[in-house]
Amino acid sequence: MRRPESVEKLYLDFDGFFASVMQQAFPHLRGKPVGVIPFPVEGRGADSTCVIACSKEAKAAGCKNVMSVPVARELCPDIILVPQRVDLFRRAHNALLNEIRCEIPIEVVKSIDEMACKLDKATSADPQALAARIKRRIAANIGPFITCSIGFAANRLLAKIACKVDKPNGVTIWHPETMPGPLLMRPMSDVPGIGQSMQRRLDAAGLDNMISLWNSQPKHLRAIWGNVNGERMWYALHGYDLHAQPTQRGMYGHSRVLPPEWRDLDHAQASSRLLLVKAARRMRRGGYFANKLWLWLGIMDQSGWSATYNLPCVQDDQACLRALGNLWDKANKQLPKRTRLMMLSVTLGDLSPANERQLDLLLNDDPQRKKCETITNTIDSLNQKFGKRVVTVGPWVTPPGGYAGGKIAYNRIPSAEDFW
Repeated sequence: MRRPESVEKLYLDFDGFFASVMQQAFPHLRGKPVGVIPFPVEGRGADSTCVIACSKEAKAAGCKNVMSVPVARELCPDIILVPQRVDLFRRAHNALLNEIRCEIPIEVVKSIDEMACKLDKATSADPQALAARIKRRIAANIGPFITCSIGFAANRLLAKIACKVDKPNGVTIWHPETMPGPLLMRPMSDVPGIGQSMQRRLDAAGLDNMISLWNSQPKHLRAIWGNVNGERMWYALHGYDLHAQPTQRGMYGHSRVLPPEWRDLDHAQASSRLLLVKAARRMRRGGYFANKLWLWLGIMDQSGWSATYNLPCVQDDQACLRALGNLWDKANKQLPKRTRLMMLSVTLGDLSPANERQLDLLLNDDPQRKKCETITNTIDSLNQKFGKRVVTVGPWVTPPGGYAGGKIAYNRIPSAEDFW
């Protein structure tokens, strides 16, 4: 295992990405506190939703990402609420990647607003100059209202932690010879992978600050984590160069916060149908088949309702929708008709790559299945050719706010096809 003696990694995090993109695109929002909400809501109706992202001006007033609108308004009465523009965020992300690639190759895109790069000898010699070039290029070619914070260190984990030191629009360089001094001054919450649950485990083990975490032993952290990730964390914090372990895709799914007027069972079922078709399309593009379907309903003031359905290794819309119908039959029997829902999610899981597909012996030559798969592939080809919903299986009812299935999560950037 190698321990670099110079700065080798850059980690870049865009500041308040969603809100800053909106400010760059719409001049009337610039310099003002902005809160991005999931869907358009008029007047006080927005009180039933939440701020999913906010600008630095709103953060200065105490607002945070994922905060209820009433709380955000109490902290910042002047906050301007704007509905998300998911396709705009996607296009801004791609444009920003192109600008960064003009200065340095991108090693990995971690999320819609975070990425990591590997430095060569030339760039590691003067990381400050590299950061300045990236910032100048973004300001000149994209716009000055989208800023980024950049961290440099020996490995990706340390660079990510360094990136948080001087936000917004800062640059932090942790040379190996200066470590671990700067790291020991950071709160443990800055370490990726240490959330509230893990913090409680560490506290119980007597590791309640960064110094005690640093002075622990690899096997000790492995025992606390319950797997090898704890040991890998120790080596990364100590400056060793670690490479992420390869992973296999485990699921395809979509979730949706329901607009106030869609929080009944009938509208939720229509929304889940659309989300499932979108998830199945992504799964087919990825070359997978599903063996299980999950449906989860978030009920107002309750923990929620969920059910699963076993699938015979399928990927066609007809089989997926039939399974969803069975789950909704169960939901309608078990839940009162007047149940109020906040959100829902559908997930296709227990995946099999196309080259490893195992069918039930009795279903292997099912002519109906083959016919449905042929129909689904034909529909995909037509939609791919014309770039829209030329053909759909059954009704296609889009909930208010649009972007169903095209939602940007922090760890997923949708493709153009997700918006059809």
